[in-house]
Amino acid sequence: MPATDRDPRHDALMADLTDPQRAAVLHTEGPLLILAAAGSGKTRVITRRIARLLTIGVRPWQILALTFTNKAAGEMRERVERLLADTGLGSERVARALTITTFHSLCARLLRRYAEHARIPGLKSDYSIYDTSDQQSLIKKVIAALNLSTSNWPPRTVLSVISNAKNDLLDAAAFAERASDFRGRQVAKIYTAYERALHQANAVDFDDLLLLTARILKERPEIRAECQARFRYLLIDEYQDTNRAQFQIAAMLAGGGAWNAIAERAGVDPNICVVGDPDQSIYGWRGADINNILDFEKAFPGCTTIKLGENFRSTEPILAVADTLIKHNRLRRDKPLFTSRAGGDKVRVVLCRDEHHEASLIVDHFKRRHANDADPSAAGASQPFDSEHQAPGVPWRSMAVFYRTNALSRVLEDAFRSAGVPYTIARGTAFFDREEIKNCLAYLRVVANPADDVSLERIINTPTRGLGNTSVAAMQVWAADQGEPLLEALRTAASIPGLTKAAQSAAARFVDTLDNWTGAGSFLGAAVPTSLSDLVRRVIEDSGLEAHYKKQAAKTASDADADRLDNLGELISSAAEFEREFAPERDPALSTPIHAEPAAAEIPPPRAGEVPARLGERAEGAADQPEPFDEMGPLDDLSIPTPPLLALLRAYLESVALVADADAVDPAQGAVTLMTLHAAKGLEFDSVAIVGLEEGLLPHSRAAESESDLEEERRLAFVGITRAMRSLTICSARYRTNRGIPERTIASRFLDELPAEHVLTSNQADAFESDEADDDWQDDAPTIRRERSAARRHAAETAVKHDFPPGCLVRHPQFGIGEVLRIEAGAAPRATVKFRQAGTKTLILEYARLTRVG
Repeated sequence: MPATDRDPRHDALMADLTDPQRAAVLHTEGPLLILAAAGSGKTRVITRRIARLLTIGVRPWQILALTFTNKAAGEMRERVERLLADTGLGSERVARALTITTFHSLCARLLRRYAEHARIPGLKSDYSIYDTSDQQSLIKKVIAALNLSTSNWPPRTVLSVISNAKNDLLDAAAFAERASDFRGRQVAKIYTAYERALHQANAVDFDDLLLLTARILKERPEIRAECQARFRYLLIDEYQDTNRAQFQIAAMLAGGGAWNAIAERAGVDPNICVVGDPDQSIYGWRGADINNILDFEKAFPGCTTIKLGENFRSTEPILAVADTLIKHNRLRRDKPLFTSRAGGDKVRVVLCRDEHHEASLIVDHFKRRHANDADPSAAGASQPFDSEHQAPGVPWRSMAVFYRTNALSRVLEDAFRSAGVPYTIARGTAFFDREEIKNCLAYLRVVANPADDVSLERIINTPTRGLGNTSVAAMQVWAADQGEPLLEALRTAASIPGLTKAAQSAAARFVDTLDNWTGAGSFLGAAVPTSLSDLVRRVIEDSGLEAHYKKQAAKTASDADADRLDNLGELISSAAEFEREFAPERDPALSTPIHAEPAAAEIPPPRAGEVPARLGERAEGAADQPEPFDEMGPLDDLSIPTPPLLALLRAYLESVALVADADAVDPAQGAVTLMTLHAAKGLEFDSVAIVGLEEGLLPHSRAAESESDLEEERRLAFVGITRAMRSLTICSARYRTNRGIPERTIASRFLDELPAEHVLTSNQADAFESDEADDDWQDDAPTIRRERSAARRHAAETAVKHDFPPGCLVRHPQFGIGEVLRIEAGAAPRATVKFRQAGTKTLILEYARLTRVG
């Protein structure tokens, strides 16, 4: 029975919500934009909104919630399950029928299901997902095959250009059409060859997951209609981080804009709810488009907008500092940022002598906060914020240090290690990047996708099995000539000219091993493993990896080599854990239907007139409704059963490939966390230190000349500041070592933008070798501010000397030739330039490196 406003379950659902939060939860029909300030309880709103939809008759399989990391998706699902159980609104089975996942995971599974039906060239349902190292291996081969030099065409740079193109929905052909200069045409050739190589390997990279899904939804209306009929209610978290491809996917799934045929037939508006904060858009460098959230109301007319401004995380001074800083940005939506809890320590801004002094001060500061070794949460949420010297001790796990680039972590690591303070570095893919793990995963990927040549080339002679470079090269030539994958060359090695008898025998043994694991591709037979963990164990043992690393460990007697064996054991545990927790009904690619309706008490009957669960069916009333959508099983005429073990293996490999940095942060670990500002997004810590507030670091040197890039750097600082709950320290070093040479720095311009009344500025650099360097810092802000102001005036005067009147042509070393549209005076004069290739950019003249043309 649906819950009503008078139902006690409804009261439980609405408990503890602010008025704006309540409005967001109660809104169910039509597009909804929730502008959620940092720490404003957006996850609570999303989870309760999902529960609310269930109470009014929406079926769980009609709800799709998307976010950006596996960790965030997992936490959202857990909170929904707990909420439904606590309020009596649904069973675990109801919660498990919800689709709560990441963009990339959803796209991977839609591609798995629809790729062959959509006839995407070179893509079958057993495709591989190439990670960064796989992409680099492949692009190097492509560059070499084109007789180009990697010194002139660095693989990372080329991949970055290709990635940006795919995020803008440009495949190789479309990119080539737009290439207008030598560099662009050469990259287009590489992109085309790279795309062809992916097709030959039946593989995709991360960006392809989005690009190809968007293509299928756009070009195949029957597939788009089926997905729209399935996912009636779409919720997207962290919407400010979406790129163009993700925006189009969301619009097509929701039936928005030009894609609303299904919604119009049902007589309803697109039911899309997006939650985000333009002030936390920090991924422009990888394709995120802040305009997706800024222009959401234009894209979805009739949109309701709700602002969540009350912060439940940070103290008043921390929020004041963050809010004052971000208001210097132009590209944003104004919204409140406040807390109902008064008090708290001022934000500390510390000028240090150098990076070693900076690290030492932070370690000492954290040790003092930890001294009492008591958990502040034990005091209760109602306890007022104490000053630092009165606060209870803070656990190591509740403290973190943020930095702009990973290179800044080394000195910090040394300082924490020397002081005996436990620390951990958040680098999400570290485990799966280890040699022995990647070797084992390569075997598994060949099992899942026999056409995956990159993975096969990695393990064809690892461990050594008599297939040396000459033999492998001969088989690669044969495979290329025949248009076959490399594995087929191994199968026919006996007939390939130039192979020795020993190599032919080694190839045959290798193929036999693979066939034993897979039943020659059928996954049937007594020799085939019965579980995912058993398959991983068999691969480790039968491939010779275990024996190889045992021999290596015995030879070297090193802990590092012994650890490799432990890591392989941990991989087996990882597979077993995945197998225990994985729910097939959550994976559309597994084609597992729900054969029975949930009990009527668990899920209310659908309402008359709702969109049919499957295409071709018509809803004339609740009593005539069809069976629920069968968890996105294949199109009726394309049903091809997938062996359960193979399907599980594919799902596992997808989950491994889509690990993110934030997924690696374990809040239960008793250690200080060191991480980049980008990785810190979405997290919170009692005590935070941000290092490297210097020109060239934050803001980064790459952002100095572009107004839009500079604003993103400011947003990055804003994100770091708003991770702190009670204590925030911001450090700037007077000297920092660059390539072994200490260099004088310039303090970050962002420090000048902080509100003096909420900041305690301390010049510890001058007291570095005196007794004055203690935690009883004095406010040296007036002197420091005067020095920085003089430096800014000099920079502004220098910039004004440039002569770039509107209408003149200029050349930029990166963006090429463009026309100056306007000049803006001020402390940092700017020029808005319309470039022929790069579009319109706003550049800071002092750093822009513009030259007049003509």
